[in-house]
Amino acid sequence: VGVPSESPFDAIAAAAAGEDLPPAWVEQLKPGGRIVAPLGGVDQRMTVITKDETGRVSRRTTEAVRFVPLRSGTV
Repeated sequence: VGVPSESPFDAIAAAAAGEDLPPAWVEQLKPGGRIVAPLGGVDQRMTVITKDETGRVSRRTTEAVRFVPLRSGTV
């Protein structure tokens, strides 16, 4: 769920892989901000998500990676 009380964030870096980004992360990203996260199941790719000054989100995928899975609702 992110940390809505501390948002918006300039950057978010994920240390675990999810199938896709949690929507809350994109919502809590400041315009001009960036998220770097491994995404995918078996075939994970490092992904850079940017939000431009108008709020438009773009995604760029880079190299293959292997991270532990991101678990929803766990601490």
